[in-house]
Amino acid sequence: MLVVISIGGSILARDLNPERFAQYADALERISQEHEVVVVTGGGAAAREYIKAAREIGANEVVCDYVGIEITRLNAHLLIASLGKEAYPQPPSTYREAENALSSGKIVVMGGVIPGQTTDAVSAILAEYLGADLLVIATSVDGVYSSDPGTDPGAVRFEKMTAKELIEVVMSVEMKAGSKSPVDPLAAKMIERCNIETIVMDAKDPRNLIDVIFQRNLKTEPLDRIQKGTIIIG
Repeated sequence: MLVVISIGGSILARDLNPERFAQYADALERISQEHEVVVVTGGGAAAREYIKAAREIGANEVVCDYVGIEITRLNAHLLIASLGKEAYPQPPSTYREAENALSSGKIVVMGGVIPGQTTDAVSAILAEYLGADLLVIATSVDGVYSSDPGTDPGAVRFEKMTAKELIEVVMSVEMKAGSKSPVDPLAAKMIERCNIETIVMDAKDPRNLIDVIFQRNLKTEPLDRIQKGTIIIG
């Protein structure tokens, strides 16, 4: 099974703790023993700080995107270093480069690609391009909610939803560099277009990735429910 995993910078690069990179590397290595794995890393707080500074300087949104992309690639380099020989040695900068890197049999780790695409959008496009079997969006929240649970105590977490329902929930998100939404509108649209099963999940503990991905077996019935996450189907 080919799995594309989007790992948010908020969980991977929080405080730039080397131990966290090592923990995610261990989890990815375990998953790669049974599945092909491609990872897209986010920028996290560092990217948002650089983007904030760029805006205050007067940079436009395209420039801000490029700034954020550079931070995501730095995080990719750190994860590659943590994986050592298990990883393809360079983060691809295009979707075609990612496809070529995958043929190496190694874990492929990359950051952003072009302006206007968040980490999740890159992951969804990559999943479609590679013909992946599963897209996992690993975040610091436990799934998709009906509204912002941070401001709305009545927000309800979806255990399972369609891609169309996902779009309806997230379309109000403002598409700017550094957005903290669990899934942005472009990513949601791409998930609908490629009709790929997607899991949005809490992966602050990297072991959750192992548990969820190993539950999913395309040769059996589709996964109906997971703890701390939302399953998105076509």
